Amino acid sequence: MSSEPLLELRNVSVDYGQFRALDDVSYRIMPGEIVCLLGGNACGKSTSMKAIFGQVRLAEGEIRWRGERIDQLPTVRRVQMGIAAVPEGRRVFARMQVEENLLVGAGMHWRGAQLKQDLERVYGLFPRLEERRLQLAGTLSGGEQQMLAMGRALMSRPTLICMDEPSMGLSPKLVRQSFQLIEQIHRSGAAVFVVEQNANAALRIAHRGYVLQNGRLVLQGSAAEILADAGMREAYLGRAGSSADHHPGASSAVPPMDSSMPTPKSL
Repeated sequence: MSSEPLLELRNVSVDYGQFRALDDVSYRIMPGEIVCLLGGNACGKSTSMKAIFGQVRLAEGEIRWRGERIDQLPTVRRVQMGIAAVPEGRRVFARMQVEENLLVGAGMHWRGAQLKQDLERVYGLFPRLEERRLQLAGTLSGGEQQMLAMGRALMSRPTLICMDEPSMGLSPKLVRQSFQLIEQIHRSGAAVFVVEQNANAALRIAHRGYVLQNGRLVLQGSAAEILADAGMREAYLGRAGSSADHHPGASSAVPPMDSSMPTPKSL
């Protein structure tokens, strides 16, 4: 695993008028990782995602991609550099066909053989989309729309995919399926940053995690360590989160936190 982060937020603060939505937070995502950002409603999770994609202005701090500062760059440039989004609520183009949605994800970058190769790759990961490729996206089930949103993100050939609340609005069965799809995407070579309220599901596929509360970072560490933290279990997980022994990321090599990063509570 490379020692340089793909994406790094350094001491980032974001204000909405007089309200501070994010207060001096720092995250980093390394190549090959699944990292989750957890917290309740209105804690700053979606604002973190907006900051990554340039949809809000930073009051303080900076955002770096492969060491290069990007917080002054427009959203389209960040996507071109290799960061893709799966937005909250999936947001497929309901009146367009499945394949048309995927082509939107490819943008203006790929033509001919490259475009065909990318479509084949997405259909290989999500065969259901190929079966439905001429169907209107708005007629798909919630799980199929989640596949489509993920496939659309993959069409830009990202190095990092940022997913905002992938379990939102899905049944328990589809939540499990959604996180299995995230693991599939990770195995295909992309790093993944998951913003999620469902702590149990997210931590069971992640290598590391961060926990936000009222816009501040209150906990960070390996996913197995967060699952085992007593305060985290009480606040978010319940008894189901009490055992981390079976966690797939528990034995993963995770680089130590930067000494320059704040340590609200490092496990």
